[in-house]
Amino acid sequence: MKRPVALVAEAVLVDEVLHAAAIVGCEVERVVDVTALRGRWHGAPAVVLDEEAVIACAAAGFPRRPGVHVVGAGPPDPATWRRALALGAEQVLELPGDHDRLRAVLADAAEGDPVGDGKVLAVLGARGGAGASVLVVAVGQAVLSAGGHALLVDCDPLGGGLDLTLGAERQEGLRWPTLQLTGGRVPAAALRSALPGRTGGRGSLTVLSCGRTGPGPEPDAVVAVIEAGRRGGGTVVCDVPRQLTGAACAALDRADLTVLVVPADVKACMAAKTVVEQAGERGVPLVAVVRGPAPGGLSTAQVVEAVGVPLLTAMRPEPRLATALDQGRFPDRGPLAKAAREVLAVLHGV
Repeated sequence: MKRPVALVAEAVLVDEVLHAAAIVGCEVERVVDVTALRGRWHGAPAVVLDEEAVIACAAAGFPRRPGVHVVGAGPPDPATWRRALALGAEQVLELPGDHDRLRAVLADAAEGDPVGDGKVLAVLGARGGAGASVLVVAVGQAVLSAGGHALLVDCDPLGGGLDLTLGAERQEGLRWPTLQLTGGRVPAAALRSALPGRTGGRGSLTVLSCGRTGPGPEPDAVVAVIEAGRRGGGTVVCDVPRQLTGAACAALDRADLTVLVVPADVKACMAAKTVVEQAGERGVPLVAVVRGPAPGGLSTAQVVEAVGVPLLTAMRPEPRLATALDQGRFPDRGPLAKAAREVLAVLHGV
């Protein structure tokens, strides 16, 4: 993988650049002069220069290129800035104040050319045991089966851990309590490689699960993970609790589609109305996945009328599903798999 290159002389600035690179997992190639830089000028994904380097590059006749960033302890003088613009400089980063912006530059370079067109799905249950977590994993499995990349994000600290639903509880990898992330920018590739999950063909399915005990993720951390998944071009599927915590709201606010799983019974319909009202207060539209069986004989039409949200799909009862889930298996056919594919089709606008 091509590395960003830096021509920076001042020791304090060198330390800032290397520190930012270490945080985001980006290896920076340092060069000592413009002669060494010339051969890397066009191929590097990003170039970091200090003011002396800007002057030297301009004097050497370096052509304009994108992805040039100037670092310094303060703003450059006008003459230096004009030279920087001629080289294609996009910004001046005053360090240490602009440390976060420098991290973002290096994170982008470490990821190469991120696709940036990933989709985000949020799934809630109308009541406990509605099957929201199961649908989350089924959607992820459908993405994997299609050769895509799915990132499951557990936003429910009282759910027992989404890795259990996936059957990945014994796998090594980071969970929310060990991730120790409070916000900022997360490289998508590094996140994907650090999480438990499974692969199949050219696809991958990873999960960032809550722990068995302890607090859930902070809202800023949820945002950072969701945006990393989106930048990586995958499908981010968030398991959102009915109690709209800060982390839950962070996921809902960024979702391209929000699904409410409603079992076909009266109690679930009543509970769903509360969830719908809370989501409506945030301006989050919901669509319903109605799950059978219907012990009282409620029809799908009666459920969606009672809940007051549009129907995305209805799921028939699936024999032996509970046994398969207890064994960590998700069927690739049947009502659950069909519902997952239909949710994905709506998410991607098919």
